Amino acid sequence: MKNAQRRDHRTSARLALPLGLGLLMAACGSTPPAAPPAAALTPAVGASLRQCDTLASQFRFEQTTIDSAAPVAAGALMLAGQPVAAHCLVKGQMHKRKGSDGRDYAIGFEMRLPQAWNGRFYYQGNGGLDGAVRPAEGALGGGPLTGALVQGFAVISSDAGHTGAQTPYFGLEPQARLDYGHQAVAKLTPMAKALIASAYGKGPDRSYIGGCSNGGRHALVAASRLGNQYDGYLIGAPGYRLPNAALAQLWGAQRWAPLATPGATVKHPLNPTASIPDLGSALSAAERQTVARAILNRCDALDGLKDGLVQATQACQAAFSVARDVPACSGARDGSCLTPAQKDTLAQVQAGGKAASGQAIYSAFPHDAGIAGNNWATWKFVNAVALDPLSVGTVFTAPPAAPVNFASASIDNLLAAVSATSDTYRESGLALMGPPGHEKPDNLLPLRARGAKLVLYHGVSDAIFSAEDTRQWVERVNRSQGGTAADFVRYFPVPGMNHCSGGPATDQFDLLGPLVKWVEQGVAPQAVTASARGTGNAGGVNPELPADWSPQRTRPLCAYPTVARYTGTGPVEAASSFACR
Repeated sequence: MKNAQRRDHRTSARLALPLGLGLLMAACGSTPPAAPPAAALTPAVGASLRQCDTLASQFRFEQTTIDSAAPVAAGALMLAGQPVAAHCLVKGQMHKRKGSDGRDYAIGFEMRLPQAWNGRFYYQGNGGLDGAVRPAEGALGGGPLTGALVQGFAVISSDAGHTGAQTPYFGLEPQARLDYGHQAVAKLTPMAKALIASAYGKGPDRSYIGGCSNGGRHALVAASRLGNQYDGYLIGAPGYRLPNAALAQLWGAQRWAPLATPGATVKHPLNPTASIPDLGSALSAAERQTVARAILNRCDALDGLKDGLVQATQACQAAFSVARDVPACSGARDGSCLTPAQKDTLAQVQAGGKAASGQAIYSAFPHDAGIAGNNWATWKFVNAVALDPLSVGTVFTAPPAAPVNFASASIDNLLAAVSATSDTYRESGLALMGPPGHEKPDNLLPLRARGAKLVLYHGVSDAIFSAEDTRQWVERVNRSQGGTAADFVRYFPVPGMNHCSGGPATDQFDLLGPLVKWVEQGVAPQAVTASARGTGNAGGVNPELPADWSPQRTRPLCAYPTVARYTGTGPVEAASSFACR
């Protein structure tokens, strides 16, 4: 128990580093001061669509085939209860080829070009292992509210170079692996801008890229690799260390398995006829609610109001201890307490895990009440067994092999394998997936100098990609910029939110509008209103909202390191009663 307490203390200490300390460290002379912030870029100017039907026959671009181009009437597509205006839907492929595995590959895409265009381009990064061309609605992450297409952007979406039928074994094909990692975005970007110019008679005045999860990773990687191609980057829950996160999942599954009900199984999420061990029985829904209550008891009031949300995330990490604050079972498990083994495992998993060599596997995960969310359990107990063994074994290791066995996999060996290269696979899994230089991200200087901006957001209770990993990246950027990163990078943690949405959270928000305003008008976002998705919400109801919350609860999302604090007056369900301090 004492060891668990020491681990909790070390984790809390790591999580508690504020941006102010980053500023202090920079001021000590370890990094030269950054250049003054660039002026705002000129605003985009709209235009009307000149052609649609003829794009398929007239547009030409290297290694590109347009399969179809057809008008879509206003209202034929709905997004979050809103009719999407008339637009042109273009479908095509780039770089069609026969892979080294004998399969046919191409980078499939679709673009939606509004009849009344606002002069902006949005690259929609998609999630997971890609493999499907999702509708190019300009998804923004969080609970559905709006999208770039509704706002008048021309939007592209792609499968990142492989189809669902090839997933996840595309990782065995070297070029398909590279396209998924970063090359598909680099290839599609100039083509999309040329297609826009052909359709409207002018290219985009401003270009934006965004997404959540792997889509957020695409955007963050583009900031490092394509810093001259985009003006704004909307980066949600970026799995920029996806191989490490997947290994942390495997490591955690190995720790939870001995605590699970022997022989209990659940359906495999990808194969309904197959089953996997029921790791969720190791920490039941009732027990996760008990942990959530313990976190709220210790941390909810730190922001000035007990309201079921831990806004003061960093202060909570210093204040909360699994070993001390979660009720301990004196008898059989009944949902109201945790056994010593459960407490120890939870503390270790939240700390990010360590290999037998002592090497840290991944960043710690913040303690937050969203641990009660169903999505948290899905990632920790289902996907860790069903999905992560596939991606680790076939996409992130060099050379790739068959899916790994989560129960017997050597994490030490896999840590070496995701860093390895070969004559065939010349980029390691870590290099393939991550932004170059993310450990010392001074390669963002050119991006900053020309006025581009980055807005990041992350659910504090994300169970697969840690919000702490994102926070640490922001701190490293700040140190590399002489303590002035806030001039072009803003990070918005979302208390209670799980992976990209869900959980007991105000998870419906639009950060693209504030990003555009920052890029084109020079107005930096500090507080952005987020809403709960209660009864009647057009974007879909969040069933995990606590019963005592207003269905229309709003809260400000505050730019880190400020915290949404209750001002002491005004309705407790309204964002207007809070200030970012």
